[in-house]
Amino acid sequence: MFKRLFAGTLLGSAMLASPFVGAADYTLKFGHLANEQHIWNQAAKHFKQQVEENSDGKIEVQVFPNEQLGSEMEVINSIQLGTADITITGESLQNWAPKAALMAVPYAFRDSDHLQKAVEGEVGQEIEAQIEERTGLVPIAWFERGPRELTSNRPIKQPSDLNGLRLRVPNVPLFVDTWQALGAKPTPMAFSEVFTALQQSTIDAQENPLSLIESASFSEVQDYVNMTDHVRSWIYVVIGKNKLESMPEVLQQVILDAAKEMQSFEAEKFAQDQQRLEQALKDAGMEFVEADQQAFAEQAKPAVEASLNEEQKALYQAIQNL
Repeated sequence: MFKRLFAGTLLGSAMLASPFVGAADYTLKFGHLANEQHIWNQAAKHFKQQVEENSDGKIEVQVFPNEQLGSEMEVINSIQLGTADITITGESLQNWAPKAALMAVPYAFRDSDHLQKAVEGEVGQEIEAQIEERTGLVPIAWFERGPRELTSNRPIKQPSDLNGLRLRVPNVPLFVDTWQALGAKPTPMAFSEVFTALQQSTIDAQENPLSLIESASFSEVQDYVNMTDHVRSWIYVVIGKNKLESMPEVLQQVILDAAKEMQSFEAEKFAQDQQRLEQALKDAGMEFVEADQQAFAEQAKPAVEASLNEEQKALYQAIQNL
């Protein structure tokens, strides 16, 4: 279904030839966790505009940022129940579709081009097919997420520099195992507790994308951003399959075309934001350190491979071979 994004837009001429009139026949509730200023919300509003204009008002899109419809998992469940329709979600989908775990595996991707090649090729097709089959959600667009970087109060260039480092990680077993293999002392902790723990020296370091490093004001309690790029990942915009297929095909195509436009819109905003974030953190006093990413990747690989089941390992190997 997702690959229909790249199909022609022959149905567009039909829309122009027989324009719709009157009130909306369909309402799409689009809930997500980002705040109003976040580029994901900007992208959602762009999608809303495209859908409503190109359906001649036959489809209304209601955007609910800031978890107004619930947490990520709650919105997924709501879509499955038919009380919400669209959300932005990532590796949480592995709760139903194990292949979705590959959306956030340490050092699976060399760079952004490698990630894009995987997402838009056979690897992405496999993941999307399993998501659609097992969750009843259809991926209609994907966004790259900023790579996760390590912040600390001492420069980290090699894995050996991690020895004894008390590092906060999310409660994800793969992340814990990977950082242990690299020599750190990973401590699972809720994100809301991280700033205070750093301030009180309960922990020494944390790891997150630059966007969260900025929004959480970690520059006030951390001196260095160590460019480990240890997790490159992406996230999907998904719609309920039942809702999508309940619409006439011409309106389904409006949604898919709008999703393609949303993806391009977000990608441009994302690239601009990554540049802005680095400068903003430097201006806030943080020093950027170039880490030996190859050394980190090599030392992490055995722990990563040990955490994957056979189905996931096959997909992981396919990514490495791209």
